[in-house]
Amino acid sequence: MTEQRRLILWIKAMHFFGHYWGCHQISQRSFSAYGYQFPLCARCTGILIGEIAVVFLLLMGYRLSARAALLWMLPMIADGSIQLFCARYESTNARRLITGMLFGIALGFLLFQIINAVI
Repeated sequence: MTEQRRLILWIKAMHFFGHYWGCHQISQRSFSAYGYQFPLCARCTGILIGEIAVVFLLLMGYRLSARAALLWMLPMIADGSIQLFCARYESTNARRLITGMLFGIALGFLLFQIINAVI
């Protein structure tokens, strides 16, 4: 695959995730590899990884109560809120990734419970 073709595919991925996922894609808050920025920021990457992990956790029989899921969401809410309202605090990409994964797992289990209750 030519370098130009790779670049075109990368631009399309960045546009897709930015438009449909709603990610800000700030380069300082995103991971990069081989000179290419990931199409999602560290926090959104963590959320996506967490949501995907829920599928496997559910297949293995794991469950998380709604109360526990809400507690798992708090670290990301706190980290993002402190960063938003406190100008001197800047979260790290590792912290964003971990709190995003906790949030994604919690969100996945909550959605599973809602769907399960409706069906």
